[in-house]
Amino acid sequence: MITDPTAFLRRLFDRAVEVADPMRSLALHLPPRPAGRVVVVGAGKASARMAEAVEAEWGPCDGLVITRYGYGRPCRGIEIVEAAHPVPDAAGQAATTRMLDLLAGADEGDFVLALISGGASALLVAPSEGVSLAEKQAVNAGLLASGAPIDRMNTVRKHLSGVKGGQLAAAAHPAQMLALMISDVPGDDPAFIGSGPTVGDASTPADAQAILERWQIAVPASVQAALRAGSGVVPPGDARLSRVTNRIYAAPVQSLEAAAVLARDAGCDVRLLGDALEGEAREVAAMQAAQALAVRASLRPGDAPVLLLSGGELTVTRRGDGIGGPNAEFALALAIALEGAAGIHAIACDTDGVDGAAEVAGALIGPETLVRAEAAALDPATALARNDAHSFFAGIDGQVVTGPTLTNVNDFRAILISP
Repeated sequence: MITDPTAFLRRLFDRAVEVADPMRSLALHLPPRPAGRVVVVGAGKASARMAEAVEAEWGPCDGLVITRYGYGRPCRGIEIVEAAHPVPDAAGQAATTRMLDLLAGADEGDFVLALISGGASALLVAPSEGVSLAEKQAVNAGLLASGAPIDRMNTVRKHLSGVKGGQLAAAAHPAQMLALMISDVPGDDPAFIGSGPTVGDASTPADAQAILERWQIAVPASVQAALRAGSGVVPPGDARLSRVTNRIYAAPVQSLEAAAVLARDAGCDVRLLGDALEGEAREVAAMQAAQALAVRASLRPGDAPVLLLSGGELTVTRRGDGIGGPNAEFALALAIALEGAAGIHAIACDTDGVDGAAEVAGALIGPETLVRAEAAALDPATALARNDAHSFFAGIDGQVVTGPTLTNVNDFRAILISP
């Protein structure tokens, strides 16, 4: 019997994060340490933890990994550099330059281990020729506010970069490379994890231009010129990728399944809605609220509670001036749509501990959410219109704050429906 729905939902989220911790899972996919020269490179919010896991198995290694501020880990040989996310900064640019210089000396007898996780798109920074860091930052901010799906955003990022879209792997040629990845993208396509720095890509600069036009993202003239001039994105089948192996070893479905096991053990009827959901956060919330209400209407006293689980990566089209992220916005829109329905509680969090640009993982809601908002003189509809979900939940003590989780398998959403 579930006596505390809020604590139960938080346990499910914590379990989803736990199973994706590189210290628990990476070693199973790591080969024996090669006999020759080994270089470890990487980027992403989980990359420093991945490097720590590598050295726990292989001992001290040469290399350089870039992670988000606050996500560094102690390593004995691999240098950990912290930089900005989700909008890149000069620290990321300088570290990326050093990483490419490190790989430039690799030869055929060397082994390069690349550690890639979500967040690498912002942390690997090498703007195309003629594009400044400030201009690249403006494009990135525009993409994040546009509501465009992650694969479209990453297509643009690739064609404005000297390191994404297979270019990191090309820089290491002719060395052998193994890229180990944690997926944070719907569909688990390695080409879009961190904008695919070790994966070839068949898209073109014209595709990137079309995305900018489709989502009405204004960019400087230098960016338009760079796209017209072409890009260094490496096509699939290029000889420089012939010695590269890309392997996803952790993905959202594994975390959802782990949470589902915990929920079933607690007596829940678990219904998985999918691990690759995309779409506008408030629209997906409205759909899932309708599902939850339909389930609630079908339950009878004595029935098992139902848990609706889903993952993926929702987006927010920025319309207001508030502080929010897709998980908190989903939770706020869900609470509004549920209108305080009895017996329904939910959690929506990003497994990396950062929802949008805020140091907040997400939020929890229940039948009392709107009542507490009224008592705090907070208007949910106004908060939603302003994209101010984080401020809303801060005002009613509904935030989930984890600090750095050191992993990233994307969004986690769970709706508990009790009879």
